[in-house]
Amino acid sequence: MIIIISAFSALITFFLVILFFLYLNRSRSTDVFYRLRRHYHEGNFLDDEKDNFINRLYKLIKKIAKPLSNWNLAKISEKRLRQAGIPLLGSEFIVMVLLFSAALFVVIYMITLEKQIALIFALLLPIFLWILLLMLISKRRSAFTEQLSDCLTTVSNALRAGYSFQQAVDVISKEMEPPISTEFARVSHDVSMGINLDEALEQMAKRVESSDFDLVVTAVLIQREIGGNLAQVLDSISDTIIERIRMKREIQSLTAQGRLSAVVLVLLPFFVGAFMYVFNHEQFILLLEEPSGQIALVVSLVMEIVGVYIIKKIIDIDV
Repeated sequence: MIIIISAFSALITFFLVILFFLYLNRSRSTDVFYRLRRHYHEGNFLDDEKDNFINRLYKLIKKIAKPLSNWNLAKISEKRLRQAGIPLLGSEFIVMVLLFSAALFVVIYMITLEKQIALIFALLLPIFLWILLLMLISKRRSAFTEQLSDCLTTVSNALRAGYSFQQAVDVISKEMEPPISTEFARVSHDVSMGINLDEALEQMAKRVESSDFDLVVTAVLIQREIGGNLAQVLDSISDTIIERIRMKREIQSLTAQGRLSAVVLVLLPFFVGAFMYVFNHEQFILLLEEPSGQIALVVSLVMEIVGVYIIKKIIDIDV
C-alpha cells in the first residue's frame, strides 16, 4: 500500500511540476492570448528555440487537444482554468488529465496486478485534479475579495485626484499585487485592443464571479450612464465589503465543525478501503468483483455525495 501511495504521489507531483513550468512560461498571458491561440498555427505556446522535454510534451498535448476544443467540457474547463489563473486551454487540460490517468493506471497495475484497483485510481485522478482546481479558484477568489476594499479605496482616491476611471484601472494593475492586479491588467489590455470599457468590466466580473465585484461593476456602469460621484459610491461599497468579510469570517468560525464533518465523510471511506485492502485483501477483492459488492459501492458513493451536498447546504450561508 505504501508503494501505491508513493507512486500516486510521484505522478501527482510530476503533473503539478509540468503545470508549474507551463504557468511560468505564460505568466503574462491575457484574454487576447487565449482568443488568438485558436487561430495561430505557425507559432508555439512555448519558446521554439528551447527543445526541452516540457516543450516536446506540450507540442504533443497541443496536437492531440486540437480536435477537442469545441467540446462543452473543454469550454467549461477553460473557464475554470482562467478563474484559477492557469494559462491552459480547456482541451489541453483534458488531454493532460487523460494521459496522466492512463499512466497512473499502468503504474498501479504493474505494482498490484489488479485491474480493478488500477481503474479506481485512474478514475479518482480526474476527480482529485478537478477538486484541486476548484480549491485554487476558491483561494484566488478569496484573495481577490480581500484586496477589493483596498482597490476601491485606491480608485476613489485616484478619481478625487483628477484621474479618469481608465487611468485608475491602470494604477491598480501596476501598483497592487495579484490576483487583482492581473485581472485589472487584462481589462486595460482589452481596452487597448479596442474593447469597450463596460464590456471589459463585465467580462472581468464573469471571470471572477464575485458578488462583491458585481456591485462595483454595477455602480461603475450606472455612473457612466447617468453620472454622479463615483468616488463616494466606491467608498460606500468598500465599507460594505469590509463588513461582509467580517461576517463571513465569523460564519466560518461557527461552521467549522460542519465543514470538518464533511471532510471526514469524504475521506473516511477511502481510509477504510485502504485498511481492508492491506489487512483483509480477499474480502476487499470480493467487494470489487461480485455484483452485489459493486452495487454496494455505487450506492455508498451516491449516499456519500448526497451527504456532502446536504452538509454543504447547511453550512453555506449567504452574506
